[in-house]
Amino acid sequence: MNSVADIAELPATSHLGQSDLPFVTFMEGLELQVLHISIESGLWVVRTRFAPGVTLPRHKHTGEVFAITFSGSWKYLEYPDLNTSGSYLYEPAGSIHTLHVPDSNTEVTEVWFAIQGANLNLNEQGEVDSVWDAAFILETYRELCKAEGLDSSGVIIT
Repeated sequence: MNSVADIAELPATSHLGQSDLPFVTFMEGLELQVLHISIESGLWVVRTRFAPGVTLPRHKHTGEVFAITFSGSWKYLEYPDLNTSGSYLYEPAGSIHTLHVPDSNTEVTEVWFAIQGANLNLNEQGEVDSVWDAAFILETYRELCKAEGLDSSGVIIT
């Protein structure tokens, strides 16, 4: 492959700049920017911004999760490790935990997640209360953007 014609035959890459897609309030204390969705493979890639003191529902992952923290700090209540700026976290399928952002944080906690499969949100009895998967996240993000008059058409969908 040495010519422009050869390169033109390759699948094109997709690029998003930092502000190409909006952040929207997904729930109190959590803003979400959806970057990439693959309904077929169950992949959802998001940037999140957590306010100090936020705790997400306890949940189980049906697939692997990869996370990079860009600012602030957060942890799982079930584990001692604190994720801080520059931290990388791998979660195997089947892991169960409760994401918590310390009240003592003085800045927004920003984390990039690539999630394969679903979050099965669990109630007090350990039963599935709700499911967040690629289809749910995409639909919810589009609805939230539309309600605020924001454009979500740049989400990479494969």
